[in-house]
Amino acid sequence: MSNRTVLHGIGVSAGTASGPVAVVTPAVGIDEHEPASVDPEADGERIRGVLQDVSASLSARAEHANSDASKAVLEATAALANDKGLIRGVDKELKKGAGATKAIHDAVEVYAAKLRKLGGYMAERVTDLYDIRDRATARLRGLPEPGIPDMAEPSVLVAHDLAPAETATLDQNLVLGIITEAGGATSHTAILAAQLGIPCAVQVKGIAEAIIDAPSVALDGGVGEVIVSPNESDVAELEERSRRRAAALAGSSGEGATRDGHKVKLLANIGTAEDAEKAAKLDLEGSGLFRSEFLFLDREAAPSVEEQAETYTRALRAFGDRRVVVRTLDAGADKPLSFADLGEEENPALGRRGLRLSQAREDLLTDQLEALAAAGQAVPDAELWVMAPMVATVEEANWFAERARAAGLAKVGVMVETPAAAIRARQVLEEVDFASIGTNDLSQYTMAADRMQGELAELLSPWQPAVPSMIRETCRGGEATGKSIGVCGEAGGDPLMALVLVGLGVKSLSMAPGKVRAVRAALRLHDFDTCRQMANFAVDARTAAGAREAVFNLADPVLKDLL
Repeated sequence: MSNRTVLHGIGVSAGTASGPVAVVTPAVGIDEHEPASVDPEADGERIRGVLQDVSASLSARAEHANSDASKAVLEATAALANDKGLIRGVDKELKKGAGATKAIHDAVEVYAAKLRKLGGYMAERVTDLYDIRDRATARLRGLPEPGIPDMAEPSVLVAHDLAPAETATLDQNLVLGIITEAGGATSHTAILAAQLGIPCAVQVKGIAEAIIDAPSVALDGGVGEVIVSPNESDVAELEERSRRRAAALAGSSGEGATRDGHKVKLLANIGTAEDAEKAAKLDLEGSGLFRSEFLFLDREAAPSVEEQAETYTRALRAFGDRRVVVRTLDAGADKPLSFADLGEEENPALGRRGLRLSQAREDLLTDQLEALAAAGQAVPDAELWVMAPMVATVEEANWFAERARAAGLAKVGVMVETPAAAIRARQVLEEVDFASIGTNDLSQYTMAADRMQGELAELLSPWQPAVPSMIRETCRGGEATGKSIGVCGEAGGDPLMALVLVGLGVKSLSMAPGKVRAVRAALRLHDFDTCRQMANFAVDARTAAGAREAVFNLADPVLKDLL
């Protein structure tokens, strides 16, 4: 039996869990003894057949996905398995003499490097690509595919990382918690675990070795603590933490506000009309981010005005008179669209993405704004706000505002995701009605660190003092112009960071729907003056760790039960 071991990672989904270990079957890897290909054409046909089987399997899983967003991810991964570029790469490696499994491995590595270079959404798809590689390799070798084992009892999943195909079909009744060695705060695994309310810790180094022969494991998904072979007192402490968390959440309902009545709207991030209909049933005040790009991705042609209008109308109707903030198409070189290919770029993450694509393909924006206006007319009681992504200058803000208002949209705003927009927030806000801060991208661009690279998680923390400093500048612009500033990044769902954001001047917080109760409870434990003091401490700190510690020390002791 293993000795008791305590490990630490990054907590990405609050809550506690303990139970037996269920180890996700690892990838089998290349067949080191396979012969070189002597018939590339025949081997290519065999591999294409395997990739088609993998695609069909993923499509079948999509039908049983636990959310519409998960279904979309699985369908996109299934399409990637039949990608012509990947297949051409496999043929190229076979012609070099590589064996079947090595040909897939090398072709995928070349493709993955290209996706990483693109950054953004396409960099996120590297995980999908590796999942395809591992499933295809296992089929070629006649071995079990990697994935979640059959679970006879509720257990804690442990894996190097979880592919979207696995996270999308998790059974909440059997998965008590999730622990991974890889991943980051914005990975598929982290986001889905938070949506499902499953405690989760990522970047837990050494977990694979530590659980060998371990009978059980325990974790605190709020702080990222993992205990291998916990003793009775460990389990009792975790159960007590769960009890205290439930008590802290009790009565968390209604409008968001600090203890002394300072109002803060609490909203949901959504990606589809189905997401809207589910979130609208919850106790929250609307949606602060409708990611409209899900309508556009993995299509041969842009959706029609009528199709878009129908989707937006469903979302608005679901929320009634509550606010719905729609982000216009956030695509471009980092989320390439077959019908809007602007060509290769040297550094696509800093290229023509977001609003820059809309300026190059104004027809796409014109249709989207027309559809949004039609949806607003179809649901006259709706509070529809529209914002543009990746705005960096006053000219860009003005360009978007003129077109949105000409289309008949009354409430027009911009995303603050670049340091340029944050520093010049007052001037930018003079052109529009509101701004919403995307903390994920703002952190990435402020710290010059790819947010999809788990090894850079420390740099990407919203506690890095430079990030709240950027947010403060944005809020000062809001105060100077009388315009509302919101946050729709992952930071808004952290109960402790939420207090800092409110203290900085943020008026609304949008997050995964499952995080609203904890944030609302945290706000009601503190008055606005304390939030402002916390904000000052976060900005003035010398380090990220120092910032979080200073804020935590100011917080009500009950708050730790919400983390």
